[in-house]
Amino acid sequence: MTLHREGTPTILITIAVVCSGLFTAWTWMPAWAAWTFTVLLLLILCIVLWFFRVPARRITEDENAVISPCDGKVVAIELVEETEYFKDQRRQVSIFMSPLNVHINFDPISGTTSYYKYHPGKYLVAWHPKSSTENERSTVVVKHPRHGEILFRQIAGALARRICTYSEVGGSARQGREFGFIKFGSRVDLFLPIDATMKVRIGDVVQGAISVIAEFKH
Repeated sequence: MTLHREGTPTILITIAVVCSGLFTAWTWMPAWAAWTFTVLLLLILCIVLWFFRVPARRITEDENAVISPCDGKVVAIELVEETEYFKDQRRQVSIFMSPLNVHINFDPISGTTSYYKYHPGKYLVAWHPKSSTENERSTVVVKHPRHGEILFRQIAGALARRICTYSEVGGSARQGREFGFIKFGSRVDLFLPIDATMKVRIGDVVQGAISVIAEFKH
């Protein structure tokens, strides 16, 4: 299993804590307690390693489609006023990422990055309606050469304390390529043209770089 580079500090700290805990347990505890503590510590290590896993995926490549930027569950599909960049009506699709999901974020379309901005903020639960505008978040806009611009936003959740975004204004985006990572529970919002054809419904479970979220109007 490949591990994500963003997990290196957390994994090393976890290993150090586990080793220290094991030494303490087998030095001072009776055998039954030491075994129990050992299982607990190893379980915690496995959870941390699992969280930072990098799965091998066959990327969906379709210039007429918007693919999922992350793993998770579709929790909202609605017509909204996008106030940061477009300042007009867009179709918003929100995908909630639980702590058990892969937390890599992928470019949903190919094109050129035309906007990027990081916003410090609160840490409301990721499904809270105000999390899209009040939580710590990063906004990225990519312009497709045929279909125009779409906006996607990484949103920190109650557990997340670090959003990593690798996109740069003027840089190229490639559908299915990693553009960021969010640690622990979080959410990604997509803001699409209102005439885009939706391919998911609320409650659907999607996979980043694989599932088709919507198709552009030809």
